[in-house]
Amino acid sequence: MPFRYSFGRRADPMVEDSFTAFLVGSFVSLITIINPPATLPIFTSVTGSLDADATRRTATSASIYCFCILVGSLFAGSLIMKAFGISYGAMRVAGGMIIALLGHGMLYGKAEVSEVAKAQYSNPAFFPLALPGITGPGSIAVVIGLETKIRELGTFQHRISAYLAVLGAMLGVCLVEFLLLRSARTVTTRLGNTGIEVITRLSGFLLICVGVQFVASGAQTLYATLVQAAAATAGH
Repeated sequence: MPFRYSFGRRADPMVEDSFTAFLVGSFVSLITIINPPATLPIFTSVTGSLDADATRRTATSASIYCFCILVGSLFAGSLIMKAFGISYGAMRVAGGMIIALLGHGMLYGKAEVSEVAKAQYSNPAFFPLALPGITGPGSIAVVIGLETKIRELGTFQHRISAYLAVLGAMLGVCLVEFLLLRSARTVTTRLGNTGIEVITRLSGFLLICVGVQFVASGAQTLYATLVQAAAATAGH
């Protein structure tokens, strides 16, 4: 079914393409950097002493917290950037570097379950599960990077379409995370350490690719900004 906007009118094909591109791109980027199977060890560590009902409640709460963190990053990220005077291009380059470094750690086996997961917390669904266990600096950087791309879209329709697509992707990723956490003990047993390690390494390689793409896109934006500034200076 084609994407539609107000009054039931058929959307511009370019708006449909923008929606699809942001939906698929956001989902792939977020599912790769969050890497749900890799979050199972920290979840089982935190909920190891809980009964089945408490474990399900923790999985539900952690997934909701993750969605709220991602949404907050999407809509508050640009305000924080403006407060610190950070350009979109610079944010995309920095975010891409963070993502690539995290991917490098996952690819070469440097990502480990933190010891804080074994401590006791009043609200473990939020900390350490939702933050930083599931949604850490990398996923927040991805969301802010996507938001900078949305800000640069030409029309209001394109921006609304892209925002809806990213929100849909966030919801989908958090739903996958929720379903996986609910069955964490079964999945961990079936995948085993080898299965989780293989998925983690592949995700690490994909993250490096995503990070490089963010850096390239940010560098292009920075270059265009510098050229415009030079042209404006020369004009005066």
